[in-house]
Amino acid sequence: MRLLTACLILASGFLSASAGSSALAEGSSKPKPLPLQETGFLNRRIEFHGVTYRFQVYLPEEFRRDDKKPWPMVLFLHGRGERGAEGMWQTQIGLPLSLRDHPERWPFVIVLPQCPYPNFWTDPDMLTLAMTELDQEQEEFHTDPDRTYLTGLSMGGYGAWELAKLYPKRWAAIAIASGGIFWSYAPERWLEAATLPNDYVRAVGHTPVWLFHGSDDPVVPPKESEMMFAALKANGGNVRLWVYQGLQHDSWSRAFNEQELPHWLLMHRLNPPDPNQANQAAQPFAERMVIPMHPVAVRLTTAALDLIVGDYHDAAGHPAATIFRQGDQLFERDPHGQVTGLEAESPASFFYPLGGYWTRLLVERDTTGHVTGLIFRDDRHEERWERKRVTVAKKDVSFKQ
Repeated sequence: MRLLTACLILASGFLSASAGSSALAEGSSKPKPLPLQETGFLNRRIEFHGVTYRFQVYLPEEFRRDDKKPWPMVLFLHGRGERGAEGMWQTQIGLPLSLRDHPERWPFVIVLPQCPYPNFWTDPDMLTLAMTELDQEQEEFHTDPDRTYLTGLSMGGYGAWELAKLYPKRWAAIAIASGGIFWSYAPERWLEAATLPNDYVRAVGHTPVWLFHGSDDPVVPPKESEMMFAALKANGGNVRLWVYQGLQHDSWSRAFNEQELPHWLLMHRLNPPDPNQANQAAQPFAERMVIPMHPVAVRLTTAALDLIVGDYHDAAGHPAATIFRQGDQLFERDPHGQVTGLEAESPASFFYPLGGYWTRLLVERDTTGHVTGLIFRDDRHEERWERKRVTVAKKDVSFKQ
């Protein structure tokens, strides 16, 4: 009897432990993982005239195949140096680089064809190839046909002008960097300089066009964009021209990094639901701006510069920079000993005359006006550099101003 009782107790314990383990396992079970979502740059291919071509399509992180959202779409044509057959070199410069730096700015499905060497985008077959790839991706991802945009750089700018002329009712807006209609590999086209721009203008009509060009471009003369701007303006078109002062051929790094560009594209659609918006879009508009390489420098007194002089450390306490003055010029020495000049945009903001347009050193002060740190900021991120405290008589005190 005692043996039977002991066995029953032992069995009950095992059952309780087993039930408890099951309940614990059930309570702590992880939810089933969501299915993988394709976003970012995706490898694509297409059969065209019996040949397989590789290209890319970019999907924003928020894109979902099953939400039926009609996303806007961009066709991007690369430059001469990105020609090939591997299908990826065109993702290295221009708009694709901006997608990597600032994906939050570009809520578009973007098609990135690749022109094979030794062809050019202006070849009829290559233009048809680009449009065929656009059509394929537009059908697959159900994008918004009223918000399809065209852009290109350099050789791709030449191709974009051709597509603008051949398919004028396809584009809600067009943006071209360092492009034109007088192809460098077809110099005889300049013989038609008096009439050729109007052929494009008549086709484009009131489609908004934004042109970008470096003032010192030795490859595609700035005159090409200037002529198209003048022709569009004379015919009542909607055109902007931004000339980057001092830049050579690479105007696209600046152009596709302009925060306004994606917003400007989205302002336009082929069939606006609001009649007033449609009427406004049909109104003539012309804007030409010369954008300086850097802000105009202001001169600060040596006393004002000395307030900023000192050693600065990053958030981990590592040396970040030493700011020093020579005469009336301020300099920065990095931890590797590299020295770079600084210019004042204002008493609270400095820029690098030999550096990027968006890079700044912002001065941080406490309530008494003493400099406590610097904020290093470029177009992608920012870092805070704290001013190093100096030791006087074995006591830490703030760097005296």
